[in-house]
Amino acid sequence: NIAVDAATGTGPVDAVYRAMNRITGISPELTEFSVTSVTEGIDAQGEVTIRIEDENKRTYTGRSADTDIIVASARAYMNALNRMIIVNRRTSEGQKAHS
Repeated sequence: NIAVDAATGTGPVDAVYRAMNRITGISPELTEFSVTSVTEGIDAQGEVTIRIEDENKRTYTGRSADTDIIVASARAYMNALNRMIIVNRRTSEGQKAHS
């Protein structure tokens, strides 16, 4: 499925994350955001690493690299969200099996 949304925030990365939260219906806490250069020059790639925390205080990491930091940020966030969704789905399925 393709979903489209728009949001405002304190900057472009915050706006992207807010839109992604609305689309997914998930609003984790962003606990870490870092960007490091992985190549040199005018078309250098930046690697974004993020950590998010769910309501149970479990932490999930996402990483992505791109010449566009906004794209790398969105992909890193989606990577962490996907990890969170998978763990939460497995946890709820395990709880149902034991009921």
